[in-house]
Amino acid sequence: MPVLPPLSLYIHVPWCVRKCPYCDFNSHKADDQIPEDDYVAALLADLQTELPFVNGRSVQTIFIGGGTPSLMSADGYQRLFDGLRQQLHFAEDIEITLEANPGTFEAERFKAYRQLGINRLSMGIQSFNDLHLQKLGRIHDSQQAQAAIRSAFEAGFDNINIDLMHGLPGQSLADAMYDIDTALSFNTPHLSWYQLTIEPNTEFYKRPPILPEDETLWDIQEAGQKKLAEAGFQHYEISAFAQPGKQARHNLNYWRFGDYLCIGAGAHGKVSWYDDNGQLHSQRRWKTRAPKDYLNPDKQFLAGSDNIDAEDMGFECLMNALRLHEGMPVRMFEQRTGVTLAMVQEPVDKAISMGLLEIADVAQADLNEPWIRATERGRLYLNELLGLFL
Repeated sequence: MPVLPPLSLYIHVPWCVRKCPYCDFNSHKADDQIPEDDYVAALLADLQTELPFVNGRSVQTIFIGGGTPSLMSADGYQRLFDGLRQQLHFAEDIEITLEANPGTFEAERFKAYRQLGINRLSMGIQSFNDLHLQKLGRIHDSQQAQAAIRSAFEAGFDNINIDLMHGLPGQSLADAMYDIDTALSFNTPHLSWYQLTIEPNTEFYKRPPILPEDETLWDIQEAGQKKLAEAGFQHYEISAFAQPGKQARHNLNYWRFGDYLCIGAGAHGKVSWYDDNGQLHSQRRWKTRAPKDYLNPDKQFLAGSDNIDAEDMGFECLMNALRLHEGMPVRMFEQRTGVTLAMVQEPVDKAISMGLLEIADVAQADLNEPWIRATERGRLYLNELLGLFL
């Protein structure tokens, strides 16, 4: 009998204290008090529209992103999780991640969040340099960032991710290495370290800052990766580094073409199902973006959906899986796309001949099986590699 991919849940909380000039996420400046009760009620009502896609599966991971989800109180999350558990079955070892920003107001809530069952924090630090934080429009300083990390440990969290950016306006190689060294000093098991990019519809796009030269960016990238490797971190995805066994399970499900329900203003999801003929179908779904529209009882939560055509399934999967250094098993690729490797043999062969892709036997779970993965050169030229499958 065909088996559906693992199931996750993404929850979007769209409010921030202030919109950062580089941010292109669906975030909105909060008033003095966010409509927490109404939003929790809307999230649970929204979940009702997603339930037909559960198909008897347990939820393996939950990720609460934003915005700034730590603006919501522990009482609000208690009501939310009570409602979620009434409608969904949580896996016994479920990973529940909450994005949190530094600041005394949010840090005081960490212990209550942990008691609710939230067992992973992803902290938006971005830099430990006060000047760079100011240029990024962040509302915290370095001391507050470090205090927040310590508060998270004191609250009982042992699975913590630190978000750091590099390639910041005016940043030198030494500045970037100071940020990494400071992050490593806390011994958190996961680090997301990625280059600042200027995205459309942001303040930085309208008024671009002066960024480091390409040579400096390359030096930062090389030195940072070397430093993290020496510290025992595995570079398992383009911008993700983890101590052994501490990879972000929720993000791994994205990159391995798993399924994820979505609730919240502007949330995106992907779901799969088999029809009566055993044919696999997949669909992208996204929700109403503006909080006032999402909370309007006369509006529908679903803003749109798009069925992924059978001929696009292979590309959609590889676009994510080839970000992972280990790639994915060929067997998993075929199960989750309904596409056999033979059906994409021509671009696979071309990518292999160009040194961008490899099919290698990997020992995993006591099995030797072929995996498809980008080579080191392929990861450097990932857009060129993916373009072969279009």
